[in-house]
Amino acid sequence: MRHPILISLCAAGAFALSACEQTAGNEVDRAFQDINVIDETNLNDVMLTASDPNEAVSYFQRAVGEKPDRLDLQRGLASSLVRAKRNTEAVAAWANVTKHKDATHADHVNHADALIRNNEWERAGDVLDGVPPTHETFKRYRLEAMIADSEKDWKKADSFYETAVGLTTQPANVMNNWGYSKLSRGDFEGAERLFTDAVRQDPSLFTAKNNLVLARGAQRNYALPVLPVTQVERAQLLYTLGLSAVKQGDTTIGQGLLKDAVETHPQHFEEAVRSLRALENKAG
Repeated sequence: MRHPILISLCAAGAFALSACEQTAGNEVDRAFQDINVIDETNLNDVMLTASDPNEAVSYFQRAVGEKPDRLDLQRGLASSLVRAKRNTEAVAAWANVTKHKDATHADHVNHADALIRNNEWERAGDVLDGVPPTHETFKRYRLEAMIADSEKDWKKADSFYETAVGLTTQPANVMNNWGYSKLSRGDFEGAERLFTDAVRQDPSLFTAKNNLVLARGAQRNYALPVLPVTQVERAQLLYTLGLSAVKQGDTTIGQGLLKDAVETHPQHFEEAVRSLRALENKAG
């Protein structure tokens, strides 16, 4: 009499065990999916930072081809194209990103950045004009300043540069850009101050050191400022000063600076040697 009950219990137990196994299996599948998502995210980050730019482009092109609706992958492709200096493709990629339903104001700013890199200044200005003024970021104001520079609207450029400097904890590069803007418009003293500030913020920024020497040379100040420099950098700065002196018509001073550059450089300084020979031949 108890056999049907026993069979029923066994059947119920088997069903419960099957359900438990199915539930456990689903949980395992979900766990593996989560792991895959984490691994993919980490790989995306690695490709964006440490990878060769063109390898990153290939990776994200494949990923976007497989999952064309993924906004993070589209951004990865666009950023990688910028890093690879494939500017025309980067413009198109960021334009695609901005068409996505979840695109942000930052995506439009990145599109403007790509346009500037591709020398499409007017289009970049139009894109930034479409970004609400409430989107106040360092990158937005830095690009606005560069566009104002291109239009020679110095008052607006100074205002945007000043705002950009206040929105970052690492202002050296934007100070260098602002200084170059001052240099291009003939404000050599203002340029010198900004280049000095840029070097103070980032002593490794050689571009700012070289620009600082240019600003001093334009004022016929041919003494090297006190700067943290390597021997090679010192030779290159003397070379820049020498060329600046020659350009100002101070040929004798320029020759002396070029000789100092050749003697200071720890190896053969071909560019300085060539310039020095040209001056000596001209004088002869």
